[in-house]
Amino acid sequence: MSTTLAAGASLDFSLAQQLTVIALCALTAYISHMALAVFNDGVRPFLLDFIQGRTTRNATTAVSFGLSAGFIFGLGAPMALSSGVLNPWLLFLPTDILGLLAPKRWLAPILGGGWGAVVVFGLNGTNRLAHDLPVDFLTAMQQMSTPILFLFTLFPVLAITKQFGRRWGALAGVVELALVVMTMKLWPNMFAGALAMAVGVLILIGLAVAKDLRQRRADQAASAAEGATADPSAKAQDDPMASLFSANAARLRRYLPLFMVLGAGVCLLAQMHVFGGGEATSFLIAKGQYSEAAQVDFYRVFGFVPLIATTALASGAYGIAGFTLVYPIGYLLPNPLLAVVVGALVFAVEVLALSWIGRVLGRLPSVRDSSEHLRSAITDSLQLAILFGSLMAAHAMGGGLGILIVGGLYLLNESMGRPVVRMAAAPAAVIVGGILLNVLHWLHLFTPLKG
Repeated sequence: MSTTLAAGASLDFSLAQQLTVIALCALTAYISHMALAVFNDGVRPFLLDFIQGRTTRNATTAVSFGLSAGFIFGLGAPMALSSGVLNPWLLFLPTDILGLLAPKRWLAPILGGGWGAVVVFGLNGTNRLAHDLPVDFLTAMQQMSTPILFLFTLFPVLAITKQFGRRWGALAGVVELALVVMTMKLWPNMFAGALAMAVGVLILIGLAVAKDLRQRRADQAASAAEGATADPSAKAQDDPMASLFSANAARLRRYLPLFMVLGAGVCLLAQMHVFGGGEATSFLIAKGQYSEAAQVDFYRVFGFVPLIATTALASGAYGIAGFTLVYPIGYLLPNPLLAVVVGALVFAVEVLALSWIGRVLGRLPSVRDSSEHLRSAITDSLQLAILFGSLMAAHAMGGGLGILIVGGLYLLNESMGRPVVRMAAAPAAVIVGGILLNVLHWLHLFTPLKG
């Protein structure tokens, strides 16, 4: 399977796509203003204090900006420019900030829609300008696609190793490697990691469920032996967290129609195939491999459902993309109307099922732990893939000098305590390095590499 994109990834949008992006950005900013949902998982826990009036709008906005800026400019913009596909860091993290920043409810959708217009009308001009430079760093950044796609395949192996030890991890690694080789040999037009990731995630979930079932049987046997007679419902009634979760779930259900509109919009955008929900997904969408992109984002769901459900129940604020199930569903749907209907229904089910999901997760601690290991493994694999891909891009645009500049900027960021988050630091370094190489060319100090 080829992992090379056509040179000059396009960011031309049709009128329908432009209007969808602008309207969705306006809606997400409005919802963020009301503290009903944000995209940044790190911001969500801070919203409870804001909702209950214990902190100010300006303070909450500052938290959102501090946690999001690096991802917007270091990951969201570079990924969109290099792949030609929009992503949630570029669209939804800014609308988190703009919605919280807006002092009036009516101003929030105006600011959000304005950002959407900047994206759809401004990115293509930036894209064309960058491709016309002597050192075309955006085309060079497409080198990131291969390491991102293939190293991302290993995240289930990392999660299994962290949770269940080296032997299970080694077995999963061997199985995934065999499946990748088999896929490349038998189905060369299919993304080689798709089947491997599916099997890896199934192994992880199977191990976690088996462990929880064994633990439950052991607990039941111990309770029977002790003759336990305590009423578990009494404990639930006295649990202040249970009361808080119930109140926050009820708050979200009150705004169910608004969430259904949000789900419809996100699913519609995914169906238009100008949007990818993740790093690997963006490059798969760019190459027209929509079923493989759906698989990748579907596997990511397992890592984020427990996090999103528990933070939503604890804070009273949901995720802008929900459990992100609307991403893979949208990629696969045949027409926009169906995407609107299905997206709305998916969000309705998610919001109505939040309390039940919270109770289920409370009875499956190993499955809950698996989601944390999955998120950690996704981050670890992507950090290495993005760093390696960024160095490949640096070599493509400037040879050894490019590696020196980009690698040096990355190391400088590390030594300074990571003012730019690690995952976003390397792509940001590629852009800064590309600009610097163009300046050196104009000073007649650097000759761009041919080809």
